[in-house]
Amino acid sequence: MATSAPALRAALTGLDTGHGPVLDIGAGTGLVTAAIAEILPSAAIRSAEPSPAMRAVLTSRVFSDPGLRGRVTVLPEPAQDMPLPDSISAAVVFGVAGHIPRAERTELWRRLADRLPPGGPIVVELMGVETPRSIPPVRMCRETLGEQVYEWWISGEPAGAGTMRWRTQWRVYRGGEPVRTVDDEYDWETFGVERLAEESGLTVKRLPRSGPEATPEIGVLVK
Repeated sequence: MATSAPALRAALTGLDTGHGPVLDIGAGTGLVTAAIAEILPSAAIRSAEPSPAMRAVLTSRVFSDPGLRGRVTVLPEPAQDMPLPDSISAAVVFGVAGHIPRAERTELWRRLADRLPPGGPIVVELMGVETPRSIPPVRMCRETLGEQVYEWWISGEPAGAGTMRWRTQWRVYRGGEPVRTVDDEYDWETFGVERLAEESGLTVKRLPRSGPEATPEIGVLVK
């Protein structure tokens, strides 16, 4: 999220939120939800996260923040099944699009576009890799919490036609010595913002990005 925050701010700052809630689709632990709330202080937000573990953290984050409790509705559905209101002001789809089959993704863009006002954005985070290739380990962030230092690393390898297998690792250090690591991996369909335009039939804009090679790419679809 840290690497995508400037692009999210650029896409949402000044948005008219009078057309309905802002959707956070695939909200994870709520970092993006909190960022949306900070960027758009008058917006109602609907945050959907199907993972029970991540949704528990999301709900705790919302419950513990008086500024979020009255504005954020937490939903359990995946992107394809998320119930939508008749009208929305914007949608944010971070860390999700490459997990959704193309036909279902196309239907999602249609459902969102039907509810957006003219000029309303769908902000989509991609992995910044349009064709599968090897990505060596890259450190994406490093933070100190109390006596421990946390690093998040990501790497990737081709996993078939049009698919990347991303591997992530959290490294925890205390006193300069490693304490533990936590590893995960997932497959992601590779495509860029041009595909978003093709699938959605909407105008697309690629936002500038900076940082390491694995920094996410942000596309904004506009009705």
